[in-house]
Amino acid sequence: MADTSFDLIVVGGGPGGYVAAIRAAQLGMKTAVVERENMGGICLNWGCIPTKALLRTSEVYGLIKHAEAYGLTVKDVSYDHKKIVERSRKVAGQLSNGVKGLMKKNKITVFDGTAKLAGAGKLAVAMNDKSNVTLTYKNVILATGARARQLPGLESDGKLIWSYREAMVPEAMPKSLLVIGSGAIGIEFASFYRTMGAEVTVCEVLPRILPVEDEEVSAFAKKAFEKQGMKILVGATVSNLKKGANNVTATITVGGKSEQITVDRVISAVGIVGNVENLGLEGTKVKVEKTHIVIDQWGFTGEPNVYALGDVAGPPWLAHKAMHEGVLVVEKIAGVKGVHPMKTENIPGCTYCQPQVASIGMTEAAAKAKGLQIRVGKFPFIGNGKAIALGEPEGFIKTIFDAKTGELLGAHMIGAEVTELIQGYSIAKTLETTEAELMATVFPHPTLSEMMHESVLAAYGRTLHI
Repeated sequence: MADTSFDLIVVGGGPGGYVAAIRAAQLGMKTAVVERENMGGICLNWGCIPTKALLRTSEVYGLIKHAEAYGLTVKDVSYDHKKIVERSRKVAGQLSNGVKGLMKKNKITVFDGTAKLAGAGKLAVAMNDKSNVTLTYKNVILATGARARQLPGLESDGKLIWSYREAMVPEAMPKSLLVIGSGAIGIEFASFYRTMGAEVTVCEVLPRILPVEDEEVSAFAKKAFEKQGMKILVGATVSNLKKGANNVTATITVGGKSEQITVDRVISAVGIVGNVENLGLEGTKVKVEKTHIVIDQWGFTGEPNVYALGDVAGPPWLAHKAMHEGVLVVEKIAGVKGVHPMKTENIPGCTYCQPQVASIGMTEAAAKAKGLQIRVGKFPFIGNGKAIALGEPEGFIKTIFDAKTGELLGAHMIGAEVTELIQGYSIAKTLETTEAELMATVFPHPTLSEMMHESVLAAYGRTLHI
């Protein structure tokens, strides 16, 4: 019989959970993970990774359709949607198997099943093979993740109205699509399907798309998407989804006026809710607010030896945030010296649409709202040699500094490969780098990263190439 007593048990094998388990094993803890479905969680299996595989396909397809701009001739361009989906699933499967390999390498025991708290130091696990086992622990981390929010009247049915899961594995490519919600998930799917040829309408209830981004980025993105042929409706509500045999008629209200549109499929991307049900939280000191477990800066829930992290513990709902939490929570449990709590202002966000969007820290509006005196620099892609050579001259990089101290308050980007560039500013913020140090840094030429330098220079009236 497998060992049932552990120093640490992690409930959930997503990015935060499996990273926490690996760090615990590195620190000498006897560690186990309970996962009810696939190692890697939503991110590896139904989120971050397979969507990026789909988006890469659409990016390549989009480039091929504009081959003449690069001096190339390509005829009879077409695609096989089944092979596109198959490639995405293979990528997800490869990485999920990779996580299983990491568990073996680090001698972490994996229980395939569903767990719930069962009294002090005990965890009841209903195994997928229908057996039951009781595990004992010194510490437990709840990393159960989240799922798509279902709004009344907009519930996904798996056929005509999709959540992110169905949107990743379409039986056929829809010719028309309504996307409800313009956050990262909604916009990424809108970008993918539009590039593959679908007529796409995006509805956002707030006054602008990508509402967490800087206002200038949101405005630029809206124009770019509309230029691609998307229909963008802001301040819009969707109601009365009437299902037909193979289509959906939606009522959309904007500014008090309603219209109906009929589309092949609807994607509902209106947020997430934490997986807090059936965890045995009743009778414990674990608090749940708005479907998320309340934690302190170290992931502690208030119940002795019970911690939480990742999506189930609240925003920002990002895999890299969960991974970082996994390390810091475990190190705090282990008593590692010098552990720092999470600084959410140092967590970058990325949206992998076309053009890409990336940001970190305060927006210009947020900095002004706090009453800070700021300096803002902006540099356009059109002023960068590498961007022009790539045929990607649209976009900009914007940096925001504290005018008194030179602290980098925020950075906001839209354009080619900005999801890779943002890490430079992430390092700068972590190191508490000032404008003087960034200006003194040598950036390689010709690269897109030079725009990061120029944006900093621009904030202080020193830009060189525009």
